[in-house]
Amino acid sequence: MLFQHPEKRKIMKKRIVKISAIALLVALPTLFTLAQPQPGQNAGGGAVTGGPIGGNAPVGSGLALLITLGAVWAGKRTYDAHRL
Repeated sequence: MLFQHPEKRKIMKKRIVKISAIALLVALPTLFTLAQPQPGQNAGGGAVTGGPIGGNAPVGSGLALLITLGAVWAGKRTYDAHRL
């Protein structure tokens, strides 16, 4: 491995540079998103006033709705499969 052909070294070096450049371009934008304030704080550092985001949405009712829709969808697929 230490005594590779010079051509292989050039190809490997180009691959490493390309992979490093792509990784940098993918990871760099995430550094800009780190400027968000902590949860419960405004950008100025003061506390957030008002109700929670979403206005206390009832999660339990949404879950029941999703389960019901999934059961209806599965029932229709079963019905269509046996109808043929």
